[in-house]
Amino acid sequence: MGNNRKLRDFYILWSTQSLSHLGSAMTSFALTLWLFDKTGSALSTAALTICTYAPYVVMSIFAGAISDKFDKKKTMLVCDALAALTTVLVFVLYKTDTLSMWHLYVINAFSGLMNTVQQPASEVANTLLVPKEQYQRTSALQSLSRSLVSIGNPLLATALYGLAGLDTVLAVDLATFAVAFVALLLFIRLPAVSAETGKQEKVLKLAKEGLRFLKTHPLILDVILFMSGVNLVASAFDAVLPALVIPRYGDSVLGIVASCSGIAMALGSLLATAMPKPGNRVRVIYLTMLFSLGTENFLLAFSRNPVLWCAGQVIGWILVPLMGANQNVIMRNSIPVELQGRVYACRNTMQFFTIPIGLALGGFMVDNLCEPFMEANGADGWLTLLFGTGKGSGASLMMFVLGVAGVVLCLFMGRRLKKYRYSDDMLPEESAGQ
Repeated sequence: MGNNRKLRDFYILWSTQSLSHLGSAMTSFALTLWLFDKTGSALSTAALTICTYAPYVVMSIFAGAISDKFDKKKTMLVCDALAALTTVLVFVLYKTDTLSMWHLYVINAFSGLMNTVQQPASEVANTLLVPKEQYQRTSALQSLSRSLVSIGNPLLATALYGLAGLDTVLAVDLATFAVAFVALLLFIRLPAVSAETGKQEKVLKLAKEGLRFLKTHPLILDVILFMSGVNLVASAFDAVLPALVIPRYGDSVLGIVASCSGIAMALGSLLATAMPKPGNRVRVIYLTMLFSLGTENFLLAFSRNPVLWCAGQVIGWILVPLMGANQNVIMRNSIPVELQGRVYACRNTMQFFTIPIGLALGGFMVDNLCEPFMEANGADGWLTLLFGTGKGSGASLMMFVLGVAGVVLCLFMGRRLKKYRYSDDMLPEESAGQ
């Protein structure tokens, strides 16, 4: 299979899967609006995403081993179909007026489990379809599509939810799934992995091999641990943002502010596509995150203007695709393709286990500590000057706490990562550090 054919298949897979991700993200955002309207609680809405990410913590290592044992295309098709059934279930419950909070938590957990198994298979599929010299470019394109999803899903979900109801958002989600499913089933042919010998191995043994690989490659392990800390702060931010915006300006402004992160990521993806290969990809990773976490949180904490919030989102997210592209290139170049499923799954567990923790922590802190603290002490002049008054001022205080935490994390971990240097022309052992 030539490079042109490989890229043709990649473009089909990338575009249709991105469309399906847009539909799923719209459903997730609309359900957040629906639940916040019902409860008014930052923690209860954050719990939706917690349930989605919990399977990453519990099952990712084993999911990657399962991915390496079975055909990648079939794994993706089965997981996508089962996840779509959960959307059908939400649609039925909503139309029969029986949808409740616990339904959403259980359904999100199952959908998250399907994504846990599907995601490492998808990572390997992309590696199989892309020539090595196109890794940075295609990684940037994937980041671009995620950015466009981030732009479109809050705006489209808010508009459809407000004008036509939750059922319309769910119907759009199912339509985008159908397009992606048919494209993968009929138009994508994945090359066979040279070592499908994993099929003969036990899942637990394969999972241990993924962990063993990370243990013997400290550069990749330390980058993953750094990103797990970033995810802790970023996920807490995600839990706090609705509590910051909705009490002051409502659902529609939240959609606009949230979409600005996608605009920034789209611009950042174009930047990552155009930039030459850096001399040290590790340095790019921690410096971009220091800039992002050290700017956005403070700007949102100290302002009460939606325009400044949007500016903060752009500043905070514009360099994220550059970080993601460099991490992706390091991992794809360093991990043999026959091991990628199980290693990516270990990465998922270690890098993303902090997301449900951050969501729970952010929601809990706003509901139970920051908002009550500002209500009791917000009359003091300096607190009012910094964080405002009324509901939402506690969320502003929490944004400040997250800003401090993000800067401390990046400075601390940056010192550890400085010992590594990774460029594409180096041999793997040359990037091991001192």
